[in-house]
Amino acid sequence: MTPIPQENTCPPPTADGEQDFADAARGFLARLEPGTVHDAEGRLVWDADAYAFLEEDCPPTAHPSLWRQSRLVARQGLFEVVPGVYQVRGLDLSNITFVEGRRGVIVVDPLISTEVASAALALYRSRRGDRPVTGVVYTHCHVDHFGGVRGVIDPADAASGRVPVIAPAGFLEHAAGENVMTGPAMGRRSGYMYGAALPKGPTGQIGCGLGQTTSLGSISLIAPTLDVTVTGQTETVDGVRMVFQLTPGTEAPAEMNFHLPELRVLCVAENACHTLHNVLTLRGALVRDPSAWARYLTETLSLYADDTDVVFASHHWPTWGQDRVVRFLEEQRDAYAFLHDQCVRLINAGRTGAEIAEELRLPPALERAWHVRGYYGSLSHNAKAVYQRYMGWFDGNPAHLWQHPPQEAAVRYVAFMGGADAVVEKARASFQSGDLRWTAEVLSHVLFAEPDHSQARDLQAAALERLGHGAESGPWRNFYLMGAAELREGVLGTPGRGAPDIVAALTVEQIFRSMAVRINGARAAAAGRMLLRWEITAPGPAAPAETWTVLLSNGALTPIPGDAPRGEDPDVTLRLPRTVLDAVMSRTTTLADAIAQGHAEVEGDVRVLLTFGTLSDRPDPRFPIVTP
Repeated sequence: MTPIPQENTCPPPTADGEQDFADAARGFLARLEPGTVHDAEGRLVWDADAYAFLEEDCPPTAHPSLWRQSRLVARQGLFEVVPGVYQVRGLDLSNITFVEGRRGVIVVDPLISTEVASAALALYRSRRGDRPVTGVVYTHCHVDHFGGVRGVIDPADAASGRVPVIAPAGFLEHAAGENVMTGPAMGRRSGYMYGAALPKGPTGQIGCGLGQTTSLGSISLIAPTLDVTVTGQTETVDGVRMVFQLTPGTEAPAEMNFHLPELRVLCVAENACHTLHNVLTLRGALVRDPSAWARYLTETLSLYADDTDVVFASHHWPTWGQDRVVRFLEEQRDAYAFLHDQCVRLINAGRTGAEIAEELRLPPALERAWHVRGYYGSLSHNAKAVYQRYMGWFDGNPAHLWQHPPQEAAVRYVAFMGGADAVVEKARASFQSGDLRWTAEVLSHVLFAEPDHSQARDLQAAALERLGHGAESGPWRNFYLMGAAELREGVLGTPGRGAPDIVAALTVEQIFRSMAVRINGARAAAAGRMLLRWEITAPGPAAPAETWTVLLSNGALTPIPGDAPRGEDPDVTLRLPRTVLDAVMSRTTTLADAIAQGHAEVEGDVRVLLTFGTLSDRPDPRFPIVTP
């Protein structure tokens, strides 16, 4: 059998490579023993101990560079960054940080799940005393930086003002709304990206480069009580002075760094980690701007470098020493600037995204820097993302302007190549010669033409598995191995739970927009024009009521604040509390049940409401990916 091809090779060992292991161990105080976290029903939501195998030598079934990264990231426990600043690492995809104040502790980025956040806080308190939580900081709007917040504070603490919750401007809109439009599809692909359903081990899931995987507990959200609206804004919480830098449109649409001047410590959120990050995540998202990302890191250096001895992020381990801090941030900045500028240069030379991805290489100094390796965001898929940002899906070749969709194209490809059996035999020869990329591409056509072809399924699973074992990128490995697993075992679905707090944080307009993208256009067009008035009340005497008119016309749903245009009378009026609307959106009840139980009132033509309720498609969290 030929060796497993690797999409890139490791840089040679350097002093910095050993320094990473020293830095990842520095300040260690305690581990969570055992390294498992369960929910109230006893369900396992995190298992750090499952990664003990990473202490062994790298096997042939893993890229040695990714194995090294995963060994570093899997280190679990409480660490002192400097006296007064502590991190718990290895209990989720992200880190949780504790900044001690005069009487309590400020929690920064409380992980994905309440259960792991609570366990991390307990671990901190086991060594630093039972300090009350006196503040919470969300550095940005991704769920691994806020989802565990109810595990560290009660919503009443924030509502009363006892515990300020600080976040960048726009946080709530983006935190609640990121997954509104395409949440089901992004969730399904997240299962591939993080590989949470894969067995942990040398042939299976070994990490995702940014962390090990995602916890599977309860997701929560408490709305911020204090917004950071401008760079340079300074807030003092529990005696701790924090100076903020807004960095919107970098790794997240709402993100910020902050500096602790008295401690000479800088938090760079997720703008500079020990990996090249994603310009476009493989789970799906809006394309990020690496040029803006680089400019903000330049600003970070200008603002804080002279007054910083330690930099830490919401993932991985800190960097100590002013000179090393500056070099780390400069190399991170240069990687995103180089990626952007060289991709644009090659676009203007006529290259397509796929061509740029094959051609682009980082300059030697950056190739030797472990912290810009493609453990999470690869140079290959980032280059394609930059192309997409500027040029879109079309590469300019008119032959690609009106191609058949995958299944119809596959039938034609397979027929041209002599039928499925003949193609599988040719693919087997490619597999045996080590041309796994071509094997996977050709067999994908067979599977989309004949998804039950057993020999094609078996060979494709073997090809994807070997591609995964050769991948330096954690998400690439997980995508390949998840594809192989689903070919062998069937669809594994989407790990995780619902998040009622996030639904409750949506604006009413966002709720109606999420309804709009689930309307079946053909059925709605056949149903004709409808005008529905929604009168929504909020809990509490001071909470405002909202009135919206929803127009269904030509198969499109249009939410309109207030009354219908031109004074048109609605076909039906629905009156309900916002809490009931949230329950309907979270699928803990139905609109029909809410009406039957007296939790919602209807006035007008009930038949219109009943028809409206039949026009939405329920998203499929188990849609196939490697087969049609």
